[in-house]
Amino acid sequence: MIININSFQNKRTISLIFFITVYALLASAQEKQPVIERIKTKWAQTVTADNVWRTYPRPQLKRENWLNLNGEWEYKVTNINAVKPTTNYDGQILVPFCIESSLSGVTKAFKPTDKLWYKRTFIIDKSWKGQNIILNFGAVDYEATVWINKKLVGKHIGGYDAFSFDITKYLNNSGEQLIEVAVVDPTDSQSIIRGKQQLEPSRIRYTAVSGIWQTVWLEPVEKTSINSFLPETNIDNGVVKINTSINGSSGDEQLLVKVLKDGKEIFKQKFEYKNTVEIKLDKFDLWWPELPNLYKIEVTLSRDKKVLDHVRSYFAMRKVEARFDEKGYRRVFLNNKPLFQFGTLDQGWWPDGLYTAPSAEALKWDIEQLKEIGFNTFRKHIKVEPALYYYYTDSIGMMVWQDMPSGMSRPKQDTEMVKFGQKNDWDADSAYHKQWKNEFDAMVNNLRFFPSITTWVIFNEGWGQFDTENLVKRAAEMDKTRIIDGVSGWEDRKVGDMIDIHNYPSSTMQLPQFYENRIAAIGEFGGLGLAVKGHLWDANKKNWGYRDIDDQASFSREFLKLVNDLKTLIPQGLGAAIYTQTTDVEGEVNGLITYDRKVIKVNKAESHDKISELYNISPEPLKILISDARREQNYKLVKLNNNPLEKKQMPFAVKSKAKITSQEKFSLDAIPKNLSFWLKGSGGDVTIKINGKEMTPFVSRNSYYYNQFNISNASSFLKLGENIFEVTVDLSVEKASFDYGLVGF
Repeated sequence: MIININSFQNKRTISLIFFITVYALLASAQEKQPVIERIKTKWAQTVTADNVWRTYPRPQLKRENWLNLNGEWEYKVTNINAVKPTTNYDGQILVPFCIESSLSGVTKAFKPTDKLWYKRTFIIDKSWKGQNIILNFGAVDYEATVWINKKLVGKHIGGYDAFSFDITKYLNNSGEQLIEVAVVDPTDSQSIIRGKQQLEPSRIRYTAVSGIWQTVWLEPVEKTSINSFLPETNIDNGVVKINTSINGSSGDEQLLVKVLKDGKEIFKQKFEYKNTVEIKLDKFDLWWPELPNLYKIEVTLSRDKKVLDHVRSYFAMRKVEARFDEKGYRRVFLNNKPLFQFGTLDQGWWPDGLYTAPSAEALKWDIEQLKEIGFNTFRKHIKVEPALYYYYTDSIGMMVWQDMPSGMSRPKQDTEMVKFGQKNDWDADSAYHKQWKNEFDAMVNNLRFFPSITTWVIFNEGWGQFDTENLVKRAAEMDKTRIIDGVSGWEDRKVGDMIDIHNYPSSTMQLPQFYENRIAAIGEFGGLGLAVKGHLWDANKKNWGYRDIDDQASFSREFLKLVNDLKTLIPQGLGAAIYTQTTDVEGEVNGLITYDRKVIKVNKAESHDKISELYNISPEPLKILISDARREQNYKLVKLNNNPLEKKQMPFAVKSKAKITSQEKFSLDAIPKNLSFWLKGSGGDVTIKINGKEMTPFVSRNSYYYNQFNISNASSFLKLGENIFEVTVDLSVEKASFDYGLVGF
């Protein structure tokens, strides 16, 4: 055999190059490792640079001409102190997906010490010449600085609100235009508004989101143009106020208003321009969740018969308020009628796009599925969605509780998080106070247009909760057309329209008569967990729910039990309930739908039928059969383990695991059809006997609150005259307070 030395040396060189290349690829893979693509939704499979998010992004103020800048941009990650790069960008990123997401094409963790750079070019259509060019961002997380043709245009702080720049003076006369964006994002390392993002995701905190995550787009406008549009409807007199603001007004403009219903023009009038004009509808259809009537409206701004601007929008005739019903319970009233709100806690996260749905179709799908299951409400949890989302809730008929995203620093969490039972709010500094107000105002002003939003939720579970009383009152002054939920869960400060508690997994509520007669709400409950094999974010880590269920049939059955429990709370004053949650999210498997949206864990038709019954429950006179300590001080016969029955003041403190049995008597002159059982202190099996007849045992988790169970199926055990009620609880926790009550109606 003859060996060619040169060939051998070449092979050694090739092998070395191959080794270096493989090493570099492995190093690159390791750098991207913090976020790994695990599962995808079906819509992600079809996303390309050419079709990504092509839907018009601002349905509340729609113009004909616009240029979508979504697609591939160049990107680079540098140190936070680096100056603007001129060459050697890292590659392509797909906008509008954050850098951490798989759909971005990057899937790279982003640190608080990093700066993310974007750039791309665009060409202005010749027909736009002579007009002002507006650059719009749906949302960028967190702090964005923008240049056009290397000239600084401006900066925006805040990860959830839309913002715009007039870039006319920065444009070249013709040819390609260069846009550059720099983003920094402290996430949880600093005290900023960040929602559920966390640099190290864990349990109820998810993968961080950085950079552009909503549509970027351009539009041409005349120097005098409509800047804002807000309809205010009054169903009691049929008047619709059209509030607008315009840029570049000379004071001699006219406004032509057309209203259309089902394609037919029902109103047309020209006005001399002023900020508010009124139109009167003699006949109109109301907006209801089951019949979400929308009116289209066209507004034309002109001067001397020259059209300056033409926009399309819509409105709904609806009214939301907190009022007392005929039994004296304060409730949500829609269009002057009491309405029970039942919805899901909706996180708005996606396995492939994180904060950004893969497409508009995907965004709409979630809403449609929950409507088909029977819900009439979403609680949009600690996140703000693109404007298009709220158009879908308007047009599909889903009411929305909109949370203000929470803010606090993880290193300072002990100070900035108001703990359960803490009497004082966090003493936030003036800088945080100012920025919070700026971002809250932006959220309200951007979203108050959308009629499906019925409620603003100011704080959640003490996360960055500060100056509660003043901020809740301020929110109520800003928007008098909606319900204000001051604090959802944990530390109520006796302000706002609701007394809203969280309880897992059982349903419950605070008795409204002891809480300023505000609307009784359970802002989070349920959270049943079912891990569906093949549809998990990470099968190797613990996937959890607030109560783990083994199979889909059991999950559906237990879910319907929780729905059934609400039936006996509504007559006692419950005005709204929010079930946790719409979908699984990362390690949380307590969704009604898997994270990849491929498995719906409940039977939609059966769930719809059972949930629909909640909307037709009328208030009835209540009879307290056995009083608990919330209503009045009382004593009950209690047996601890094998000890004899003794009279104990309620609630009775139990200091170790034990079996507790208690017995009470009550008399009836009429048999109630419905029985509501309230229980404090459990954590195990509960057995109930009425007149010696035993109900099927059930499980109750120990809770700070009284858990409530619908035991109406035991009403057949009752009799006229004296009745004996016995409850036995296997207390599986070391310390608890035991008490119970029984209500009939």
